[in-house]
Amino acid sequence: MEEVLQQWAMWYVLVVIAGAVIAYAADKFSIELVSGAVLSALIVPFALDPYRQAETGEILLDPTSLLMGFASPALFAILGLLIVGQGMYQSGALEYPTRVLVSAYERFKGLAVVAIFAFIMVVSAFLNNTPVVVMFVPIIGAIAAQGGISSSKMMMPLSFLSILGGMCTTIGSSTNLLAVEAFRVAGGETLSFFSLMPMGLVMVAVGSAYLLVASRFLLPNRDGPNELAEPDGRQFVAQITVDRGNPLIGASPKAGMFDQLPDITVRMIQRRDEVILPPFDDTVLRLGDKVIVAGTRTTLTNLLRKRPEILNSFMSEVEVLEGASGELTMVEAVVAPGSRVIGRSINQIRFRFQTNCVIVGLQRRSRMIRTEVASIRLEAGDVLLILGDRSDVQALRGDRDIIMLEKSMQEIQDPAHARYAAMIFVGVVASASTGFLPIAVAALAGAMLMVATGCLNVRQASRAVDRRVYLLVGVALALGVALERTGGANYLASFIVPLAETGGVTLLIAVLFGITAILTNLLSNNATAVLLTPIAVSSAQAAGIEPAVLVLTIIYAANCSFATPVAYQTNLLVMGPGHYRFRDFITVGVPLTVLLWLVYTLVAPVYFKAAGLL
Repeated sequence: MEEVLQQWAMWYVLVVIAGAVIAYAADKFSIELVSGAVLSALIVPFALDPYRQAETGEILLDPTSLLMGFASPALFAILGLLIVGQGMYQSGALEYPTRVLVSAYERFKGLAVVAIFAFIMVVSAFLNNTPVVVMFVPIIGAIAAQGGISSSKMMMPLSFLSILGGMCTTIGSSTNLLAVEAFRVAGGETLSFFSLMPMGLVMVAVGSAYLLVASRFLLPNRDGPNELAEPDGRQFVAQITVDRGNPLIGASPKAGMFDQLPDITVRMIQRRDEVILPPFDDTVLRLGDKVIVAGTRTTLTNLLRKRPEILNSFMSEVEVLEGASGELTMVEAVVAPGSRVIGRSINQIRFRFQTNCVIVGLQRRSRMIRTEVASIRLEAGDVLLILGDRSDVQALRGDRDIIMLEKSMQEIQDPAHARYAAMIFVGVVASASTGFLPIAVAALAGAMLMVATGCLNVRQASRAVDRRVYLLVGVALALGVALERTGGANYLASFIVPLAETGGVTLLIAVLFGITAILTNLLSNNATAVLLTPIAVSSAQAAGIEPAVLVLTIIYAANCSFATPVAYQTNLLVMGPGHYRFRDFITVGVPLTVLLWLVYTLVAPVYFKAAGLL
């Protein structure tokens, strides 16, 4: 009778897992709803009658053991790394190296493109792929436009190479962390930080070579509207007051341009009652000068990011009130027809006191403006460039005197925050890779420091934590524990182990890789890794080989999410900018997955033997 009950528990868990796979893959209901339903179905029977070991009566499965996954160190490591990655993105810490690479494109073209994609793979080995791809989508789009290349030739390689880069370290993706944790829970050893590196580099090399060919012959040459480019090159007139400490004091022009104001034209200098017009050959800027300049929104934004002290007259007026978001934001707004501000100067409308935002610049198509910006009388259709805290800028939506252009909204990062974020990131990676701190502790400490140093505010940090990831991973860990403790993993392994007897370890590796690669493109890669890791451990123990061999196989295969756009979130991110269709991922992703499967099947046994694991 006890044996029947034991088998009933195993079969029930297998049915719940099958239902979870079908429900997640069907995508008819939200991940939150499916996760809640699966967890309820799994936990209720074992809450009523805990599953016990037949010989000793020890409780193996109850609500406590099933919910332990939601407090898993691996899960908290993922959440911490998501916040660290968001801090790197939000602070603009990756802007300097990417700016260097983009500027190199003008000189080296093809070599610079290779360097950019190599940089993406390196960064993806240590950061969550999603913020990396989010940051590089506009950069790759700009390079494609500049080089006259269709963006569809470059966006899919961006996503795929970031995934390949994530195969090289245990923190390269959440999939790696979860599989390592599932291996530990199943009684296996702890994989080191660089355990994945040797075979990961092989996968990177093969995948990169394939994408080099695929980008030419398989990827579509499909053009679409360049949504990443600036709508036009319109010039905003702005006024810079040279106050104390401003780097412009003592500045003089070279060939009519000031080096401290790159890509910005100086139209006039107001020095007390004296008006100085170009050319400014012998002019040296002094304290108290008012410099009237013209530049695009991009150039003015870049100046704010890189040299905020030059525009201190604006920055000092933006007051961060209690309850503000702490995110400095730039936005364009049009003076509405019939507005009460028409005919009044910027000084007269007292814009800063009413909105806590500052008008940085003004654009008017009818004529060139050479006068103090604060004294310009506004007209209907004038475009204002406004700077303020994000919460204050968003409050302008209700202002009927101006029409806010939401698409132009852009956050301004503080360069100091970029330095802090970079140092925190290096500290997290160094602590985890050297073993000084466990990955989960290093990631959580890094997340706390990102908030404490102002690289992120609490709202931004909480926004980086995706509740769907939390629920999906927690449920997957619960299913993995249930599968292992009820004997389901051993039962499924009994069908796989004979492959090692007939075709050797190579066939066993090939089959496990193939099953995992198929499931990861239909299901979540995280869930696939967690569910199959206990089966891999049981199979390895039954076959008499090191479990790490098959666990690493599961990790690499679970990362092969190339065949569908829904297989991984970075695929969805590039689908729009690359103008892709569903079948484009099948055309390019399926051959890549098959190629990696073949290469891994041939190379992995040789590597594992050389490493002493076989």
